[in-house]
Amino acid sequence: MVDFLREELRLTGAHVGCDTSQCGACLVHVDGAPVKACTVLAQDVAGSEVTTIEGMANGDGSLGVIQQAFQDHHGLQCGFCTPGMVMATAALLKENPKPTEADVRQYLEGNICRCTGYHNIVKAVMAASGQEVAAPAEAAVAAE
Repeated sequence: MVDFLREELRLTGAHVGCDTSQCGACLVHVDGAPVKACTVLAQDVAGSEVTTIEGMANGDGSLGVIQQAFQDHHGLQCGFCTPGMVMATAALLKENPKPTEADVRQYLEGNICRCTGYHNIVKAVMAASGQEVAAPAEAAVAAE
C-alpha cells in the first residue's frame, strides 16, 4: 500500500523506511486504526477509509494540533520518522486521550527515530494531549 500511496496517489508523506514493519515510518490509519502500510496490499484496503499524514492538517491547510505540538516542542529533526510518529500519536490519543509519559513511550515503541532521542517527541505527544511533561532536571528535583 505504501508504494501505491506514494507512486500512484502522490501522497508521499508515508515514508518507506525498513519495508518490514519495524520502523513505523509508513504508518497510516485504515478505518481509524493504525496500520504499517508497508505490510498491507493496496487491494486489501479497497473500500476502506485510509488517512495519511496529508489528512492530519486542518481544513485550511494549517498544521493540526498534533503536528503543531511536534513543531512547538522540537519533536522532529530530519523529519523522516515524523509522519509515522504523528499518525501513531493520533491513534494513541484516540485510544487514551490523557496518556502518561510511560504510556506514550510504550505506545511509540514500534516507531524508530534515529535523531531525537525521543524526549522531545514525548513532550510533543504530552502537549498534544493537553498535558506537559517536566524537563529531566525538573523531574529530578520534583522527585527529591
